[in-house]
Amino acid sequence: MRLLPLLRAVLWAALLSSPLRGGSGLRYAVYWNSSNPRLLGGDAVVELGLNDYLDIFCPHYEGPAPPDGPETFALYMVDRPGYEACEAQGPGAFKRWECALPFAPFGPVRFSEKIQRFTPFSLGFEFLPGETYYYISVPTPESSGRCLRLQVSVCCKERRSESAHPVGSPGESGTSGWQGGGAPSPLCLLLLLLLPVLRLLRVL
Repeated sequence: MRLLPLLRAVLWAALLSSPLRGGSGLRYAVYWNSSNPRLLGGDAVVELGLNDYLDIFCPHYEGPAPPDGPETFALYMVDRPGYEACEAQGPGAFKRWECALPFAPFGPVRFSEKIQRFTPFSLGFEFLPGETYYYISVPTPESSGRCLRLQVSVCCKERRSESAHPVGSPGESGTSGWQGGGAPSPLCLLLLLLLPVLRLLRVL
């Protein structure tokens, strides 16, 4: 029975080396305020993959408000014409978030958009690889802000959390563990079933 320990070690090695499906995504941070010239110019483009996150940080002030007043916005997803005109109108426009707490005591308000094909949440949004999505912000009537725009281009491949963070990322890692409905492969399940049998053979 000297082969049993060796066989058991081989099975464990195969089990541990079996890749897991799914994975955590990268996080890309966008600080949404009028001091960002690319958002003002309408040429800001972010390329993200499935399972990545877009983190939008609202304007925040720790001291007195600027002379023109704080910036507050409503952020929308729109179609291409709405993006070009910077107008939240038409059938493709709907509100995603509001940046309405510029003096929040806990720091800047952050909204996170997960780039995923399917979502179980009614307020979530489903993204398709190869498509481009458009975000704009409309200043509230009392705000000093201006219309800001961002394009999000969704790539076709999933990316892992061990990759480098994109430019502008706050350095936050994605969530870990099983994601995207991933499950152990049939080989992993077979190996798990064989381990008790090996223990029984060792006893006999």
